[in-house]
Amino acid sequence: MIKRNINGLLLLDKPYGISSNKALQIIKHLYAATKSGHTGTLDPMATGVLPICLGEATKFSSILLNARKTYEAVLKLGYQSTTGDVEGEIKKISNARSDNLSIRDCESILRQFVGETLQTPPMYSALKYCGKPLYAYARKGEIIKRKARTVFIYDIKVDSLTGDELKISVECGTGTYIRTLAEDIGKALGCGSAYLIGLRRSAVGDFDLSKSQMLKAIENMNREDRDGCLLPVDSLLSDIPSIQLDEEEAQYLLTGRVLSAKPDSINFTLPMKTENKTQDVRLYYRQQFLGLGEINMSLSLKPKRLMSTSYMTVPYHFAANQSCLEEM
Repeated sequence: MIKRNINGLLLLDKPYGISSNKALQIIKHLYAATKSGHTGTLDPMATGVLPICLGEATKFSSILLNARKTYEAVLKLGYQSTTGDVEGEIKKISNARSDNLSIRDCESILRQFVGETLQTPPMYSALKYCGKPLYAYARKGEIIKRKARTVFIYDIKVDSLTGDELKISVECGTGTYIRTLAEDIGKALGCGSAYLIGLRRSAVGDFDLSKSQMLKAIENMNREDRDGCLLPVDSLLSDIPSIQLDEEEAQYLLTGRVLSAKPDSINFTLPMKTENKTQDVRLYYRQQFLGLGEINMSLSLKPKRLMSTSYMTVPYHFAANQSCLEEM
């Protein structure tokens, strides 16, 4: 298969039963992409929004790695799983009090998890220890001591409580393990523990399921329709302010030089004037996205991460003779 230099963001609704990496490899093959990457792993048992970056979009994937994420989770109260989900060995905890819980009880107790909370990463995770993921040790029955770390929960809502099954919605920051959160919630509710019997990611940053594509649908499309599902690279950066450049300014930045931004082109509030304070900005020339720049309080603008010039239509007179440029 001939590889293509195709660029864009695909929002995949990852199906149940395959890893994020497997989903990535399928998409990379379908698009015949030379370069690809996903932004935030979902376990095989989890479904939902998996942003996949193709080509030049991989340069900006870290933006979504740090974005807020929203999950819909179903917890089985009063049970414990070796993996924290349905794939582990399950045992019932004696004297669990899940039969006596009400939705009001759950709502009251779950409030304690909102805000900063300490969480110990699970053994069945991709977190590395001595170069190997923790799950590699767990599968051999080895337990590695892990340090608790701070994660941030923006909101938790109780959607329903049916018997010993509690359905919740969670909006959280990066690094949060919903399996660990489920176990901690089970303990806080007096059920001894809980494990996940269902997990669906409904949003990553501003991207939600309404914009996502099912894998089967993508597989059944022709190339033109498939390419039409890709969002532009700069959709990853929609929260970052933008600057329009003229031809000379674009050429300066594309050759790695620093320029002084025009005050009348700045339509956002710069950071307070403290040492090393800067603001990322999206760079455009005639509505064409060039990449990310960095501007400081003195309005010095320098390139930070640029699109490859091979994808641009900017007059690029300096490109062939960069060695003659004056260093700034």
